[in-house]
Amino acid sequence: MEKPRVFTMPFSSIYPLYIQKAEKKGRTKEEVNEIIFWLTGYDEHSLQQQITNEVNLETFFKQAPHINPNSSLIKGVICGYRVEEIEDELMQQIRYLDKLIDELAKGKTMQKILRE
Repeated sequence: MEKPRVFTMPFSSIYPLYIQKAEKKGRTKEEVNEIIFWLTGYDEHSLQQQITNEVNLETFFKQAPHINPNSSLIKGVICGYRVEEIEDELMQQIRYLDKLIDELAKGKTMQKILRE
């Protein structure tokens, strides 16, 4: 079975779009990074390495130090799908990140976004 196209997209091409979306709504790159760090376990250095190496989304999530166990608390609809009902684990992780960036752009507090 062929992989969804999104799996092969370079994270380095999607990351600036996340930042752009956040900044349009008055949020910051630092907040985007905080969300990525929380979800994936990357830190500033390891995130920058992934961007520099132009890894695809599949590799980005497979190499993540650890997916936050509270990510299962992320609920809602993104791209027409309920994130909690997505069966493919990688696709679900990608959509989790999309959902969190959406919540940031919609003005939610970081405390709520990070499920604290």
